[in-house]
Amino acid sequence: MDVSAYPGDDPEYEVRLDLAAIKLEISAAGAECSRRGLGQTAKWLAEISFAIRETRLPPGPENLPQPELTQGVELDTYNLAKSYFDLKEYDRAAFFTKNCSSSLCQFLHLYSRYMSEKKRLDDLVDTVSSPDHTQLSALKQLRQEMEQLQLSGQLDGYGLFVYGVVLRKLHLPDLAITALCEAVRLRPAHWGAWLELSCLVSSRDKLTGLDLPDHWCKQVFLAHTYLELQQNEQAVKIYDGLSAAGLGESTYIMAQVAIAYHNMRQVEEAVTYFKQLSEVDPFRLDNLDTYSNLLYVKEQRVELAHLAHKTNMIDKYRTETCCVIGNYYSLRSQHEKAVVYFQRALKLNPGYLSALTLMGHEYMEMKNTNAAIQSYRQAIEVNRRDYRAWYGLGQTYELLKMHHYCLYYFKQAQELRPSDSRMLVALGESYEKLDKLQDAKKCFWKAYCVGDIEGGIALLRLADLYKKTSEVDQAAAAYDQYIKDTEEAGISDRDDQSVAYRFLAKYYNEKNLLDEAYEFATKCTEFADTREEDKALLKEIACKRGAGMDGGVNASGMEVTGGHSVIASRLRPTVHLLPHSPSVSSASPRRDLEPVNLNFTP
Repeated sequence: MDVSAYPGDDPEYEVRLDLAAIKLEISAAGAECSRRGLGQTAKWLAEISFAIRETRLPPGPENLPQPELTQGVELDTYNLAKSYFDLKEYDRAAFFTKNCSSSLCQFLHLYSRYMSEKKRLDDLVDTVSSPDHTQLSALKQLRQEMEQLQLSGQLDGYGLFVYGVVLRKLHLPDLAITALCEAVRLRPAHWGAWLELSCLVSSRDKLTGLDLPDHWCKQVFLAHTYLELQQNEQAVKIYDGLSAAGLGESTYIMAQVAIAYHNMRQVEEAVTYFKQLSEVDPFRLDNLDTYSNLLYVKEQRVELAHLAHKTNMIDKYRTETCCVIGNYYSLRSQHEKAVVYFQRALKLNPGYLSALTLMGHEYMEMKNTNAAIQSYRQAIEVNRRDYRAWYGLGQTYELLKMHHYCLYYFKQAQELRPSDSRMLVALGESYEKLDKLQDAKKCFWKAYCVGDIEGGIALLRLADLYKKTSEVDQAAAAYDQYIKDTEEAGISDRDDQSVAYRFLAKYYNEKNLLDEAYEFATKCTEFADTREEDKALLKEIACKRGAGMDGGVNASGMEVTGGHSVIASRLRPTVHLLPHSPSVSSASPRRDLEPVNLNFTP
C-alpha cells in the first residue's frame, strides 16, 4: 500500500490496496472478533468484505479461519460463557471463565467483567451526577489485575484493547493511548481498538505523534479522526482515495462522506449520499440520526415524517430511531415529546452524543436552562470535540446574562470550528457585551473574511459597532458593503436593511454628497416603520440639491458622480483587515410548522 503518513497534507493523495490480502485478513479477524463477542467490529469487517465481494481467494484450507479452541474442558467452558455473554449475562460469563488459561477465555473473562461494570455505571447515569470513587472501585481493581498481566506479557492484542478501554473509562488518557496503540499493532484489523484510540485524539498534533502500524485500517482511522477533529476536507480526500482503491461500495465509507458534507454544511451533497445509502442498504439505521438533522435543517417536514415512520418500523428500540422521531417532534414544535424520545435514546445508550446535544437544544426551547446546561455538559464529558455542546453552553449562559461564562464556552467552540462565521459572530457579540470592543471588531471582521454563512450578519454587527464608537467612515463603508452583499445574494431583511439605508442617507447628507444621500433616502421611504422621518430627510436633501448645485460639483466643492459605488470605494479601504479572533455555531433554529399526523406513543 503506497500512502503518505498523514495524507491530509497531500493534495494528490492516492491509496493502493491489496484487496485479496485484505479479504483474507478480514476472514480471520472477523471470526476472532465474533468468538470474543466483539459484534460491532465483526459487523464492520463483514461490511468491508462485502464491498470487495468480487475479489476471490484461492481455494484451500489455509484460507479458512482456524478455531482457537478445538477440544477439551476450556472449549466447553468457552461455549457456556459465550452463550451467557451473548445474552448480556456478563457476571455469569466472568464467573465461569475466571480459572481459564487460554487467551480466548481470558479475554472473555476480562471483557465480561468490564461490560458488567460498564452496565452498572450506565445504570447510574441519571440526570444529576457522575460515578464517584466507590462506584469506580471495581474498574480500578480490574485495571490493577490487567496491569500485572501486561507486565508479565500475558495480554494479547485483544486483551490490551480491554486494558485500554478500562484506562479510558478511568480517565487515564495517556496510559490508554499507549495500550491501544500496542493493541492495534498486534491486531491491526480490530476496528474497535482503532475507534477507542480515535476518541482519545484531541488534536492534530496528538494524531501525528501516535506510533501506528502501516496497515490499511490506519488510513480508515485517519479519515475517521480527521472527521472527528472537524478537518472534513482531509477526511474526504482519504475516503476518496480508499474508494478509488476498491472500497467504493463500502456503506461505511459512503456514510462517513455524507457526514463530512454535513459538517461542511454542503447539505445537498450530504442528502445525496444518504439517499444513495438508503438504496444500497434500505434497512440500515446507522447514521440516520445525522440524516434526520439534515432534513430538519432543510425543513423537509414530509421527508422527516417518512424517515421517522421507516425507522420506527425497522426497530423502534434503536438509538437512531429515537433521535429521528425526536427531531420529527421538534420540527413540529412539540418539544416535550422530543425530549421523551431523546431520553429514550439515552436509556438505550447513555453515551449517545447526538441525543445529549439535541436534548440540550430542546430544553433551551422550553426555557429550562438548568436541564440544558446539564445535557450539554454530559455531551462534553462524552466527547470534548463536540462544538455544538460548547456552543449550546455559550448560548445558555448568554440567556442567563453571564457573559464571562458564555465567552469561555464560545472560545472552546471556536477552537473546534475556527473558520465558522457563526462562531465568530457569537464570540464578537460576547466581547461587545463585555465592552471589549476591539476584540469584538476583530471577530466580526474575521467572520466576514471567512465567509459569512448567515447572510451578512457579521458586516452588520461590525457596522453597528463602528457606529457605536463614532467611527462614522468605517461604519458607512461596512453598511455600504452589507447592502451590496445582501442585494447580490437576494436577501431581504427589511429591518436591518432599513437601518443601513438610513445611516448611509444621513452620512452622505452630512458629507454633502447629495446624489448618494438622495438615493438612499429614497430607499428609506420604502420602509413603513419610520416613513415620516425618512420623508423629512428626503425633503431636506432635495432642498439642498436645488439650492446651489452646479454641474458635477456639490456645495462643498466635491465632485458628484451620481452613484454610491465610487464613494464606497473611497471608504472601503479604511476597513482594515483585523487580526484573527475566535468563532461559534448555532443550534438549528426551531420553527413552528404545520403538524403531520404521525402516531407515536411516548
